[in-house]
Amino acid sequence: MTRNLKIQLLYFGDCPSWQSGLKNLHTALKANGLDESVELIQVMDNDDAARRKFLGSPSFRINGTDLWNEDRDTYSLSCRVYATPEGMKGSSSVSMLQEAIRQKANSS
Repeated sequence: MTRNLKIQLLYFGDCPSWQSGLKNLHTALKANGLDESVELIQVMDNDDAARRKFLGSPSFRINGTDLWNEDRDTYSLSCRVYATPEGMKGSSSVSMLQEAIRQKANSS
């Protein structure tokens, strides 16, 4: 698997799911044999959200691209939900992150 990935987690402080998202991300990285650090980016307000094209908290990016990217016209300080194998959750599952990281790393 390609190394030297730039891994970011974007969040806002009042989001109840960003810390579990970070934990799942670390678990997925380790499961994929990666020890890259994760850059935490706190999105401060709606202007910051628009500037960063923030899709909601938590958002996971590798090399600047969201792992579950979507086209939008507006961006705001909001929570994000993910369709996981266990239903809708506030963060993606470890297995979802593992697969997305593997695909992104192999295409880099």
